[in-house]
Formats: sequence, C-alpha cells, structure tokens
Amino acid sequence: MKLQHRTVIDKKIVDSAVKEQNIDDLGKATIRELVAIVNKIEERSGVPYIRMEIGVPGLPASQIGVNAEIAALKSGVASQYPMIDGAKTFKHQASRFAKAFMDIDLPEECFIPTVGTMQASFALFLAVSNLSPKKDTILFIDPGFPVQKQQLNVLGIKHQSFDIFDCRGDKLHEKLESYLINGNICGIVYSNPNNPTWICLRPSELETIGNLCTKYDVIAIEDLAYFGMDFRQDISIPFQPPYQPTVAKYTHNYALLISSSKVFSYAGQRIGTLCIGHKLFATYFESLKIRFGIGNFGQVIVGRLLYSLSSGTSHSAQYAVAAMYKAACDGKYNFLEELKEYELRAKLMKALFLRYGFYIVYNKDIDERIADGFYFTIGYPGLTEGELLQKLLYFGVSAIALANTGSRIQGLRACVSHTKQSRFAELERRLVMFQQSF
Repeated sequence: MKLQHRTVIDKKIVDSAVKEQNIDDLGKATIRELVAIVNKIEERSGVPYIRMEIGVPGLPASQIGVNAEIAALKSGVASQYPMIDGAKTFKHQASRFAKAFMDIDLPEECFIPTVGTMQASFALFLAVSNLSPKKDTILFIDPGFPVQKQQLNVLGIKHQSFDIFDCRGDKLHEKLESYLINGNICGIVYSNPNNPTWICLRPSELETIGNLCTKYDVIAIEDLAYFGMDFRQDISIPFQPPYQPTVAKYTHNYALLISSSKVFSYAGQRIGTLCIGHKLFATYFESLKIRFGIGNFGQVIVGRLLYSLSSGTSHSAQYAVAAMYKAACDGKYNFLEELKEYELRAKLMKALFLRYGFYIVYNKDIDERIADGFYFTIGYPGLTEGELLQKLLYFGVSAIALANTGSRIQGLRACVSHTKQSRFAELERRLVMFQQSF
C-alpha cells in the first residue's frame, strides 16, 4: 500500500507491531489483537491514538453504585460467599427495574447476577444447546458481538448466522423461518440496540422473533448491553411508556442479558443481570436431566452452570447494581441522561468522517436514518476493510473490521466512547491527512 504523503505514525512502527501479532490481514484480527497492536504502537511512537476499536465506557462509573459498594464492603460482605442466585436486594431491585423500564412482570427468582453478561451467555449456550438432542445449533442475527461466537467455538457448539441488513421488517419472518424450519436451531441471539451497526429492532420485528420462537420451541437470547440507548425515544421515566422494546412481550421462551458496563459505566466490576422468562425458568427438560442431573431450566442455570463457572458473582458489586436499579426505579437517577454524551459524539464524529470522503455502511434503520449512539460503521471507496484499517493505523486512528461481527458488508466499526470532544480537532487533522494520502 503506497502512501503519497506523510503519516501521523511512522509506517515502520505500525508494520512491525502488526507483524509481531502474526496477522496477515487486519480485517481478520480480533478486537483484543487490535488492542494489543495499538498499545504497542502507542508505546513505541509516543503518539496517542483516536481509539475506536474497543467498546468500553468513556464516562465515570455511577457514584450511586460506587458509594453502595463501598458501604457493602465496610459492612463485611467481602468475607462472605455470595448466594449463587443473588443477594435478596439485588433480585428485588432487578425485578423492579424490569417492570419500570420494560414493563414486564417477573418474580425475583428469575433475576440472577452474573460475572458480566458474557458469563450469562456462556451458561445459556450450555443449557439451551442441551434442551433437545435434535437442536444443536445457535442462530445469530448478525452483525453482532463476535466474542459470543468465540464462546460457542470454545464449547464446541454449532452456530449459523445471517446479516439482517436486507431482512428488516416483513422480510425478517421469511428469513428466520428458513432456518428454524430445519429443526436444528435451539436459540436465537441478537443485540438491541445492535452492536456494531446501531440498528434498533422495532416492536413488530421483536414480535416476529417471539412468535417464531414459540412456534418452533426456540429460545430467544436478547442482548441488552446498550439498554435504552436508542436516544430517538426517551425511556428514562420509570413505570411510564415508552419502554425498552423486548421480545419478552411476545414469547415465554426468552432470556435477557442486561449489562451494567455501558448503562451504568460499571464495567470494571464485571457484573450483569441474567433475566429468564418465568415459564422457561420453571420448565422441566428431560435432556437437561440426562446431561446435568436435574431437569428444571432455572435450577440448571444456577445450581449446575453458574455454580461451576464461578460459584457466584462479586458480593459487593451486587449491592452496587441493586442501589443503581433502586435509584432509577425511584426516579432519583436518570441513568440515560449522562449517556447522551455518546449520542452527541457519534453525531459529530460521523459528520467528520463524511466530510473527508468516508461513508456510513449501515446508514438506514428500515426507513429512518440510523440513530446516533455508542457505535457507527464506516467505509472508504476503493478500500477493503483490511486495507482501510491498516491505513487508518498509519494516521493514528483505530477501529475493527465488520467481518469480525458477522457482517457481509465491507467496513469498520467505530466506537465513540473513548474519543472526547476535546480530541475532535485532532481527529479532523488526521482525517485531512488521510484524505490527502490519496
């Protein structure tokens, strides 16, 4: 790749860091591999990157959570094993939160703390793939979070996927059913809002997923890592519509993954909430009995899988999340207000990329312009995603290739969280240089 103008980073430093990672095509590099590459380049060049490759919070953790966790630690919980199914206050406030912001009524037993939603998905994949001998495959509605497929590869569980971009609205039913009719699908995984495209499934599409899950006896695994962050509608008033759209309105066959990492900026304590539909939680499966010794779905998740994986979730962190859930439900903590900073950053950053020759890859949400949020997607005419990624590295900008997420379209995922507005002038300067390099 011949560059006609000067770059921000010495080309030799970039090429050396990539070579050391043993990657021939950056379009195939994982998120963590790219993080390692950029860390090396920053260390050797002394130039800080515009880092858009990893989805980590860019705002301070909620002080409500921090204070509650400190109080819990001072009370002595650090010396006590947590209950695997969760502290009573956690379960109570999680149930309230689901009612306040999703309008779903579930008993407290259906809410379980996990070591991040990554642990929740790992346990769910193990359980769901053992519900029926004939159903051995997980279906992903892509693009999506790439590490979930890595989990399935580690577990040796089969998976299939399709890109939703051309299957929105009424087309989704036919596409989904073309997989489900084969009888081998045990679960359907998707994120909403979507990582990486920021597509937001509409209630009618969630109804389609729910109806088909009921018809074919399949479990919907709904990843709500970016809960409420479709800023086109304000769901921040507890116990009042509008609510976070969810498949839970349309089927009993569901499990929800509610993260604390982005919504509360509480990523470091590794705690999420697994919410399982009450009917599914209580359902007995003979296949689970054969595989794990007990047949009740909820008991398998808690007493066999989560017990084996970590024997519980950080005791003090449960009190932190319970306090944040309580404050939000009581109307004392508008957890979405401060997150609008991500919306503003996305809007301004997209404008910069468009100004200097880039285009937005996933630019439509059916008949609407794609929303502004935690992620957006970019491409550049004439460059593959691997070429674009490598060239951007020369100019001190990082991202990940969409191929990692299951996308069938060439481009990159850009995360806005670590690029403060104070660095937008520097981003623009680097994009000017990038454009001039052609």
